[in-house]
Amino acid sequence: MPRSTQKEMVLSYLQEWGSITQLDAIRDLGVFRLASRINELRDDYGIKTTMEPVRTRYGTTTNIARYTLATPPTNENNQP
Repeated sequence: MPRSTQKEMVLSYLQEWGSITQLDAIRDLGVFRLASRINELRDDYGIKTTMEPVRTRYGTTTNIARYTLATPPTNENNQP
């Protein structure tokens, strides 16, 4: 069975879960350059980026990117 490329893994993740962050990509897929994979997918799949504030371990706030497909996944098992 052929191995999936990182681009294919990210697309599959987006289709299954609806969104992905850099932490998701590293933890679940082993993809360290998520922004590059998103850039490769953006034109064909209409991926949008939203910035979310998160608290750091030092108590400050920073923003992270959350990438989503323009059309949400059709899998009903994935509740937001």
